[in-house]
Amino acid sequence: MASMVAKRLGRLTANTTYFFLCDMQEKFRPTIKYYPEIITVASKMVQAANILDIPVICTEQYPKALGNTVAEIDVSKATVFAKTFFSMITPDVVKCIEEQSDRKSVVLFGIETQVCVQQTALDLLGRGYDVHVIADGVSSRTQVDRIFAIERLRAAGAFISTSESVIFELLGDSKHPKFKEVQPLIKTSAPDSGLLSKV
Repeated sequence: MASMVAKRLGRLTANTTYFFLCDMQEKFRPTIKYYPEIITVASKMVQAANILDIPVICTEQYPKALGNTVAEIDVSKATVFAKTFFSMITPDVVKCIEEQSDRKSVVLFGIETQVCVQQTALDLLGRGYDVHVIADGVSSRTQVDRIFAIERLRAAGAFISTSESVIFELLGDSKHPKFKEVQPLIKTSAPDSGLLSKV
């Protein structure tokens, strides 16, 4: 019963969570709305994951043509996979995440909301994972696509949250041993990425 309640609430703990960084590549810089703001949030999330020892799974969509993850996001400690699937849930990623079967929550951010983020979230939900989509950490070429993708994901059972909310939940206590390391990341509020009350 307690596990059912925990699942319904979508509570996050560092030792049961993955961070998924979806396709934040150089080629998309000119076309994605609020890309600099999304990069800032994604960088903050990856830094928080590194401090809290949360594995980061990063994908790059056909990097030969679309380039690698933008330089502002340090993925040196992440596990990076090239892909041609739109979903991040490729055979290689499945093999990687199944090696740690105790991790059943995924914090998901990147681009594009209505394509790769949405298909990844739906695939993860279908596999029984809790999925937390970071509203201030996802974007698309158009805000119509972004907003309606978030609506669909919420209806499908994903939790729609924010970068700051997720980081504070993972810390849980101002006495957390790594709070002071994480604190600089949350001192500055996430930049406005245009959603506001539209979500």
